[in-house]
Amino acid sequence: MSKIYQSIIRPLLFRFPTETAHEFGIESLKIALRSKTAQDFIAGKLACDKFSGLQRFGLKFGNPLGVAAGFDKNGVAVNQLAALGFGFVEVGTVTFNPQEGNEKPRMFRLSEDKALINRLGFNNQGTAKVVERLKKISPNCVLGVNIGKNKDVSNEDAVDNYLKSFELASEVADYVAVNVSSPNTPHLRDLQKADALEELLRALQTRNQELRAKPLLVKIAPDLLQAEIEAIVDIALRLNLDGIIATNTTIKRDNLQTKNVGSIGVGGLSGKPLRKRSDEVIRQIYRFSKGDLPIIGVGGIFDAEDAFEKIASGASLIQSYTGFVYRGITFARNVNFGLAKIIKQKGFESLDEVVGIDAKKSGT
Repeated sequence: MSKIYQSIIRPLLFRFPTETAHEFGIESLKIALRSKTAQDFIAGKLACDKFSGLQRFGLKFGNPLGVAAGFDKNGVAVNQLAALGFGFVEVGTVTFNPQEGNEKPRMFRLSEDKALINRLGFNNQGTAKVVERLKKISPNCVLGVNIGKNKDVSNEDAVDNYLKSFELASEVADYVAVNVSSPNTPHLRDLQKADALEELLRALQTRNQELRAKPLLVKIAPDLLQAEIEAIVDIALRLNLDGIIATNTTIKRDNLQTKNVGSIGVGGLSGKPLRKRSDEVIRQIYRFSKGDLPIIGVGGIFDAEDAFEKIASGASLIQSYTGFVYRGITFARNVNFGLAKIIKQKGFESLDEVVGIDAKKSGT
């Protein structure tokens, strides 16, 4: 199946504009795995049972690999993605009011770098509609919902905007992720500054406790300074957040092989070029939190070796988007089985033993 994707399906998809190919892929998943019978059949073929008993922030995960936010923005293919072997799916980013996002073209493929650039701008159908859709399914995996701020809402009014989305999302989500790190909504990243972030997360955590106390995580950028990362970790620990997702896309364009990348313009870069920086941020979070803050590591995972490095850096769960796009429908299976094999070969009894081993011995 993997060879068919690499030799036939991917070359065909890559002939289309990037966003068109993505939408076609989502629709194909929905059609091909529309029935529960088809989902169960594929899940049985691609399942990995090497991570039984994996628990994070009070939730049980079938395996540590999830689909990052941005892939299934509107929650239309959750169980189809679960059937491909993902242990969790993070829907979104959703905003309280629907929005179309930025002008097209807004998604670009950098094949030489195994990367993507996007400036989608939180295009989604709105939190209420997505939540109503999710209420009609019984997720076959852990379900996260990633919430963001509407573009036309000022940072001064951001708390109320996030709270409205959070109250809806918490009805269906197993955990909620707060996105303050997309580079594609003007001034959104300013919410990562200590005072603004603490105000936002304190309001969300207070409301969270008033409701059903769902695990609450924050997603941060890879372009932060070490002091900024330390400040965010301090806030997360003081407010008893359940974890940090590291990292979102980067605005940097260092050492790319793709020619004329400057002509693409602004947007967030994801994929292979982000891997090392993401690992570095994860190690910093792990050390600043003394390993007490769960980290979902995302950025540049294409194979089991990349996944192992993320976990050794300090991630207790991992996510992928761009690697999945490039590697295809057997991606989750290959990563999970390969990761289990590496863990065993290196003499570890469990994934938990691997978490943070590099961060503990590294001074990076």
